[in-house]
Amino acid sequence: MKELPLADVYRLIEPGPVVLLTTRSRQGRANVMTMSWHMMMEFTPPTLACVVSSDDFSFAALRETKECVIAIPAVELAEKVVKVGNCSGRDTDKFATTWLTPLRAEQVSAPLVAECFANLECRVVDTRLVNRYNLFVLEVVKAWIDPGRPRPRTIHHIGNGAFIVDGEVIHFESRMP
Repeated sequence: MKELPLADVYRLIEPGPVVLLTTRSRQGRANVMTMSWHMMMEFTPPTLACVVSSDDFSFAALRETKECVIAIPAVELAEKVVKVGNCSGRDTDKFATTWLTPLRAEQVSAPLVAECFANLECRVVDTRLVNRYNLFVLEVVKAWIDPGRPRPRTIHHIGNGAFIVDGEVIHFESRMP
């Protein structure tokens, strides 16, 4: 991995790919979950919001530690991403059962995912909508990207076990960064 400028984070998350969210409880247990309910909120500092159900095992660790990693997988990891999403961290070590490799992050205790082409270390900066909507507002405090994967294709969940895979990149004139 190499460091990614924080100003470029929105380019990774804007399209809305299925991602993996990792947490580490205060007791030291790491977990990973599949998530597709997220959105960018600000460019600088990069801020995003995500919904984590209070029924998810990761919810308690995220609420308690206020830290996580958003790991962005490419299509090659689709089967593992689905497997992660189809079991609970309450009774399964998802890193071990899916052969995903946790890596030490620099700014948060939650692990990066080695197999993902990008990892965003995040801190919770707003919890006002957690009780009502399970919506956490996160600030990306460190971003990582695999330079050996210049155009990874992401997956996008469209319901009932179906996904769309990114396709061709097209360019238009833009005044946005």
